[in-house]
Amino acid sequence: MNTANNLPNTPERYAECIAACHACVLACEGCASACLRESDVTAMARCITLDRDCANLCQLAATLMARDSEHASALCTLCAKACDACAQECGSHKMDHCQACAAACKRCADACRAMAH
Repeated sequence: MNTANNLPNTPERYAECIAACHACVLACEGCASACLRESDVTAMARCITLDRDCANLCQLAATLMARDSEHASALCTLCAKACDACAQECGSHKMDHCQACAAACKRCADACRAMAH
């Protein structure tokens, strides 16, 4: 049993990447919600959009890895690109939630690139 993620029958080579994807989903969802509570939501529109895209792609990447899909590697490559874009946008904002999201996205992008190659 893969104790890192409590997912039986998940190949161990995916453990770190699945964990990074799950952490990124939570950071992106939290960031998007916090951005919606900012005084100038319009200024946060791109951040919110990228947060949502990134969260969805990270969730799907984790799901494909959990099922050892033949498409996991290709999706992780795309996921890394989405994480890079989200990290860049979030990193440009001074709010703590954006900075935390940028860090989670950078970790996830690195893990996805490592897994995909």
